[in-house]
Amino acid sequence: MDRPATAANGAASLAIHHLLLDGEWVEGAGARVTVHDKYRLQPVATLTTADAAQVRRAVDVAHAAFRRGAPVAYERGVVLERAAALMEERLGEFVRSMQIEAGFTQADATGEVRRCIQTLKLSSEEARRLAGDVIPLAGAPGQAGRLGFTLRVPLGVVVAITPFNSPLNTVTHKVAPALAAGNAVILKPSTHTPLTAVLLARVLLDAGVPPGFLSVLHGSAEVVQHLQADDRVRFFAFTGSTEVGRQIQQAAGLRRTQMELGSIACTIVCEDADLDMALPKIVNAGYRKAGQVCTSVQLLLVHESLQAEVEQRLARLVQALRYGDPMDPDTFVGPVISEDAARRIEAWIGEAVASGARCLAGGTREGAVVAPTLLTRIHDGMRVGCSEIFGPVVCIVPFQTLAQAVDRVNATPFGLATGLFTNRLGDALAAAQKLEVGGVHVNETSSSRVDLMPYGGSKDSGFGREGPRYAVHEMTEERVVTFTTA
Repeated sequence: MDRPATAANGAASLAIHHLLLDGEWVEGAGARVTVHDKYRLQPVATLTTADAAQVRRAVDVAHAAFRRGAPVAYERGVVLERAAALMEERLGEFVRSMQIEAGFTQADATGEVRRCIQTLKLSSEEARRLAGDVIPLAGAPGQAGRLGFTLRVPLGVVVAITPFNSPLNTVTHKVAPALAAGNAVILKPSTHTPLTAVLLARVLLDAGVPPGFLSVLHGSAEVVQHLQADDRVRFFAFTGSTEVGRQIQQAAGLRRTQMELGSIACTIVCEDADLDMALPKIVNAGYRKAGQVCTSVQLLLVHESLQAEVEQRLARLVQALRYGDPMDPDTFVGPVISEDAARRIEAWIGEAVASGARCLAGGTREGAVVAPTLLTRIHDGMRVGCSEIFGPVVCIVPFQTLAQAVDRVNATPFGLATGLFTNRLGDALAAAQKLEVGGVHVNETSSSRVDLMPYGGSKDSGFGREGPRYAVHEMTEERVVTFTTA
């Protein structure tokens, strides 16, 4: 069980969080990692990480559990539904955990928990209705009297490798559908934000997930490499950088994967857009979670006829945002994940301004907090225009025609999602056909997501889809069954 450590002088020190193996919390044999409060930059907990033998044991346990067999579909649904109810009861504990270890504001953390509850409920429903199809074999020559259907069967051991920027709902989007499908899951959360994942694992255990069907391994890339080397792992679900995704995909070989990778997310504002509707949505999408969302608005493509008005109005909105301590309920933008990340963002802003960009709001840093920043007059040679910022920075880029805006989006190597504000149906449909992205959201931003929708990208943003219904499909395989009755 996780416990507070005690120093030699008897004084309480940092809480120590262990590995979950076969239903028990056990001490990791690897190096210890310190977890920090992202705003105060002070240590708040210690992780014990897994060594190679413990990784191997986790796979042993998961594989044995899968071979024994998961609970039937109805029972899996009941467990996930119960987990949603427990999550509701423990909402405050989850909110505080994310405020500390992720730097989320109260609104961002509360929203994360609410979405997680929905993801658990949706996964519960998918567990109960997992089914195949009837095959019309009699429609083929010489097949009279033959029946056929398909089953959707679980793959076995699923490894979920999850990021710091969504330490609860992204974790749930991988773990809950895997359990719903009847797989055994090994979770490797980010070492920046592991405490919320531990809380989720406790909820799932308390809800009735059988021992062996959920393991939690803390550690660095070395843990992932040990998991990759074990062929009993049948599926890797990963959210993170494109660079790391490529490495995982290469090691996976013929095994299946789901990759949600990097992005330079764009939102297009056409000349007929309703700015009263669009601008508040853009502010929320650009600066929630301190801009650390793969679909956060990084490039705001604005028709040149609206550029001056958008710059003026958006600057006022951004300047009014409260930023700083995530424990303050009025704070809209908290810290980024580390002081090093904040320094990098600050440097990119400085480089852009030195190269001719104009800073309309923000541009400053204190500790790990970067003030919400709005830039204009950027060009492709600036890193803020051609690399993923992953911080609270929005860049305004003018365009003359919608075709130019679409080309600008497609020119990036990424393709996760794009927002488009227009009331012209023909323009919306044309853009939806031509944008090389996983999702096009009309009169919403690139960051629009409902947890039941399919979510994923194309090109260097990855492949495969999240969303419980779609993830369950990814984490199962189709088996054909036929009967000859004559």
